[in-house]
Amino acid sequence: MTVFRRTAASLLSPAERRFAEVIAEQMWMRDGVRVSESERRSWERSLPVVAEDLVEAGLGDVEMLIEYRLPLTSKRADVVLAGVDRRTGGDAYLVIELKQWSRAEVWDEDPNRILVHTMGDRPKLHPALQAKGYCDYILDFATVLADHPDAVHAAAYLHNAERGDVLDLYDAVVDERTRLFTKSTRGAFVEYLRDRFAPEPGAGAADRLLNSSVRPSKQLLKLAAEEIKNQEQFVLLAEQRLAYETVLHKVGKARQEDVKTVVVIKGGPGSGKSVIALSLLGELSRQGFGVLHATGSRSFTETMRRHVAKGSTKTKELFKYFNNFMEAEKNRLDVLICDEAHRIREVSANRYTPARLRTGRPQVDELIDAARVPVFLLDEHQVVRPGEIGTVQEIREHAEAKGLGVIEISLDEQFRCGGSRKYEQWVLRLLGLDAAPPEPWEGDDGFDVTLADSPHELEALLRDRLESGDSARMTAGFCWPWSDPQNGTLVSDVVVGDWARPWNVKGERAVGDAPPSALWATQNGGFEQVGCVYTAQGFEYDWNGVILGPDIVYRDGRLVTVRTKSKDPALKPRTVSDEQADRLIRNTYKVLLTRGMKGTVLYSVDPPTQEFLARLIR
Repeated sequence: MTVFRRTAASLLSPAERRFAEVIAEQMWMRDGVRVSESERRSWERSLPVVAEDLVEAGLGDVEMLIEYRLPLTSKRADVVLAGVDRRTGGDAYLVIELKQWSRAEVWDEDPNRILVHTMGDRPKLHPALQAKGYCDYILDFATVLADHPDAVHAAAYLHNAERGDVLDLYDAVVDERTRLFTKSTRGAFVEYLRDRFAPEPGAGAADRLLNSSVRPSKQLLKLAAEEIKNQEQFVLLAEQRLAYETVLHKVGKARQEDVKTVVVIKGGPGSGKSVIALSLLGELSRQGFGVLHATGSRSFTETMRRHVAKGSTKTKELFKYFNNFMEAEKNRLDVLICDEAHRIREVSANRYTPARLRTGRPQVDELIDAARVPVFLLDEHQVVRPGEIGTVQEIREHAEAKGLGVIEISLDEQFRCGGSRKYEQWVLRLLGLDAAPPEPWEGDDGFDVTLADSPHELEALLRDRLESGDSARMTAGFCWPWSDPQNGTLVSDVVVGDWARPWNVKGERAVGDAPPSALWATQNGGFEQVGCVYTAQGFEYDWNGVILGPDIVYRDGRLVTVRTKSKDPALKPRTVSDEQADRLIRNTYKVLLTRGMKGTVLYSVDPPTQEFLARLIR
């Protein structure tokens, strides 16, 4: 669904009195996801309130951008007002978060989270903080606003609440560009609008915002060093910010009241899990808490050490592996941030582990015991190796067996895939990881899906993007042998017809211009090799090419897996059942297909599968 755009006066005109209802009807499916009946009714009641306030303020020509989609994310601001700044004559914008709540109060003395009466006992993010996050995000991505930081302000409007019924909420509104209004302060809201906007048409300002070019999302690795060493660099939105604030609150509680809590943050690819992890690591480090970051991925951890901790031995020590906590003193850390927690293994011990440590103790128990607040960030559809057990249920069972409380937070927004939840859902259905059958790709703003006719075309399309300044990588299912270098040169093992390219480097040393395995996704030279799931997992690039191998093919109306075509040594029949292999192969392609931020190019080596994809991708 595209943004709806109307002036306040036209929205209230007789010809469009039911416009809010029309919007609500069209919102029934938003980005391919069904919205609730209560949300539809909320729009019918809320939009005319804002329009009437604008008209009363004499601002009937101010443009209302309804359901404005934030760049590179599927998150939408309720309303963005676009007009002329009364003081400067330049463009002026106001992000409004609309709530129909009648009563709300601060949750557990935390001003950033609140409890809403009649909406259960789970805390919600403060609406003014939510609006401010949208405001900051728009400033961060819309290039037309790059030199105008004062052009965008934020407000939360609780138009059904009396001021006294939400009095606690005012404590968190400390930013001069953020305001909170209620039904009983409607007059102040009208005056605020008059002070913010001139009584002139806002069409030009709306055009410039909607047509603005968008900077690529802040790359995780480019800003992580500043995030950890100095100050917050990332803008956390909605559920991301809620997760961040929840962890900070529980850390404070743990120190003050000696309470231990397990926090699980789950989300799909690109939902911001690693951004949350680094934001927490930076903030908790600055506050003097004992905190470490850990993963089960050598590529991800080594990249963090290289890019984030460059030149700082002390900062390097913040990044650990899951198997580094076998002898950790219980609760010695305040916080252990377990990123990519779907890669937690059954046990930490391996063949190199001393006999005295081969106790059979579960790795998840070691991680839970290591800190007063262990935080697990995971995507259950990214389990791609036998022995990986990182699921919400597994973590919950181990925590509850220890008598610990578990807080579970779901991140429902997409960032890596151009903000396209629709694409994420399409991939799940394509791979049979969703109960619904595959469906044609109908397109989505900001994300491109293309089917190449050959690996030559796939590479050419991606190289063109690379040469235009974007990042790009090619990946494939593990269906070809992986040779050691010969005479200092990589072997072109991935062969499709007359096209051949080498896999990425196996080890930690560069081979010619090919970067080490851990740096394939981030360092120059990586495009010339084909990446496998173990080097691509955890990373992102603008454009993503995926070659579907003969281990997943279209037969009898659906994609089926053929484990005998896999060359992955981890899928040995003696240790992995057919059912496990099927799920691991499907999850592997789920990871590969969701690495791109702007688009994905596909090609299948199997002709019937290529024909099937051609019917889905028009």
